Amino acid sequence: MCFVRARSHDQIVLTTYGRSSGFCIDPIEKKPLNHFLPGTPVLSFGTAGCNLACKFCQNWNISKSREFDQLQELALPRAIADAAVAWGCRSVAFTYNDPVIFLEYAVDVAKACRKRGLRTVAVTAGYITEAAREEFFAHMDAANIDLKAFTEEFYWKTCGGHLEAVLETLEYLKNETDTWFELTCLLIPGENDSEAEIDSMTQWIFNRLGPGVPLHFTAFHPAWKMTDKPSTPLRTLHRCREIALHNGLRYVYTGNVHDSAGSSTYCHQCGELLVGRDWYLLSDWELDVHDGVAACRACGSRLAGAFEEQPGTWGARCQPVRVKPA
Repeated sequence: MCFVRARSHDQIVLTTYGRSSGFCIDPIEKKPLNHFLPGTPVLSFGTAGCNLACKFCQNWNISKSREFDQLQELALPRAIADAAVAWGCRSVAFTYNDPVIFLEYAVDVAKACRKRGLRTVAVTAGYITEAAREEFFAHMDAANIDLKAFTEEFYWKTCGGHLEAVLETLEYLKNETDTWFELTCLLIPGENDSEAEIDSMTQWIFNRLGPGVPLHFTAFHPAWKMTDKPSTPLRTLHRCREIALHNGLRYVYTGNVHDSAGSSTYCHQCGELLVGRDWYLLSDWELDVHDGVAACRACGSRLAGAFEEQPGTWGARCQPVRVKPA
């Protein structure tokens, strides 16, 4: 199903180690991560294949590709870390397809990055077994977990997976690791956007993960096998955000749409604007940061996440780059 695993000498091996679908320097907010080194550039790359079969996949030409000519870049872990440092990146992200499918490669890159003082980011659906989960996240400084819905029916019929495994990953991240993580839910009209489902989802997040986990509601655009569905109306994003905030979540964002108010960060205590955002451009910065801990300048309340004293200045650029093979 994943297209990138094979049997060799009675072992299951990764056939795409060291090869990627390309490299790009992105704003960290594009992952999306709003509470992890805001404004900084991240070197992003993926490979091919996936362990889910989401009918709405935005990167289906990579994740469901059977053609190895999709993998144009050859780069070993140390070369990726060296390139990230040379381009001034603060982190490296495993994205475009789910990095759990290329775990060995991702872990080796993460080890090389830590030697160079870089942090690592996993953009993943969190659909991973217990043993692999522990090994994988031990090397990740941050993650965005794609919580695709809150019903088993959606996960099985639309994605070919199971909800419970993802919920187990989320509780593991919260209770057993120091990995900073944020959640994303792509809202598909008529599929996973009912008020009842969003209410149940956000209550579960509050009760099991706590109020400080950021949640991103993002707009669906027709893709792959779901081109018959309309794009998500902005009013749906706003309503789901209202439900989440009402249920006690402190940091709820809208994405894939132009919505400055919904993409900015506010103090959960006094309501002051802390980090202003217009798409991926940062404006306001009303934080006092000491030793990575951020607090509201107005009332002193702590803002959950990992921050530097000043925001990065990368902006909204997405810059394709080449990494030398070795």
